[in-house]
Amino acid sequence: MQKLGTRILLIAGIVAVSLGWYYRELLAYGVAQGRGQFRVLMDAQPIDYYLENPNFPDSLKTKIRLIEEVKIFAIGELGLNPSNSYSKVFDQQGKDILWNVSASDEFALEPYEWTFPIVGTVGYKGYFDRAAADSEKARLDELGYDTNIRSVGAWSTLGWFNDPIMSNMLYRREGQLAELIIHELTHGTVFVRDSLRFNENLATFVGYIGAIHYLEKKYGKGSAQVDNYIRSEEDYRMFLAHMLRGAKQLDSLYEEISDLPIETKREIKQEKIEEIVRTLDTVSFYQPSRFARIYRQRLPNNANLMSFLRYHSQRDLLTDQYLNNFDSNIKAYILFLKDKYGV
Repeated sequence: MQKLGTRILLIAGIVAVSLGWYYRELLAYGVAQGRGQFRVLMDAQPIDYYLENPNFPDSLKTKIRLIEEVKIFAIGELGLNPSNSYSKVFDQQGKDILWNVSASDEFALEPYEWTFPIVGTVGYKGYFDRAAADSEKARLDELGYDTNIRSVGAWSTLGWFNDPIMSNMLYRREGQLAELIIHELTHGTVFVRDSLRFNENLATFVGYIGAIHYLEKKYGKGSAQVDNYIRSEEDYRMFLAHMLRGAKQLDSLYEEISDLPIETKREIKQEKIEEIVRTLDTVSFYQPSRFARIYRQRLPNNANLMSFLRYHSQRDLLTDQYLNNFDSNIKAYILFLKDKYGV
């Protein structure tokens, strides 16, 4: 019996060591991310620290108060979950502190995915260390993927921690800031494991509709503040519609040229992407200059185009459900989704 117990302990030890070795990269990544998240949480100061500081700009104090207003509105009027987030501010000192790496197949709009505990498969990987993000991008480049690195201005820990206000948020315009806060609070209310595209599309949709409702309650329907926000967002929505059309055309093109030599496929791909960017000047933007130079320095690749699909490809479906199934009642829609997929 003693020998059996010793043997079981030995086998358990071997399994533990083997698992630790197999998941060593994931464990190292988790430790690094935990360290970065811990620094943000520990260095964040209560909002009163900034509100009572005579040297802190009044314009930014107004934005801090605005975030509290938006939270109250989002919980009471939209039905999002109560949250203790955004009760502190982390001073970024004007610097980016988090970067996401994403990748896609070179000739298909198929994301490279990572798998993590709790959240499941995810189409991007975040880093608090820019050098580590660059290293992961280089690794994926070497494997032949299209890759992209972008800074992240806000994120949700899904209620695991009280997320602070990131100081760079405070430079956003009122409507965009309201949209961002509602977006992140949505993640803490409705989350579906292994469904990154649905989660991001839903948060983006609720953020937009919620911001309109917030501005309408504060300033009135048809007010200049509401109209300016909608017009600004309409330009972006037209841009998104153009890029989504282009992404779908490109994806179909990849199927048509799948049997061609790789260099020929790369030439055809380059020509199609150049066409997508070039025809942006055919879109009737309210402010054409806003997108005139967006890809002047570097053309988008499949990883860039995947981000449009990740955040916006289900907009029409969500809009249809919101309008027709819930009679434009965003709170009823959120409560339905919360009952079905709530965190």
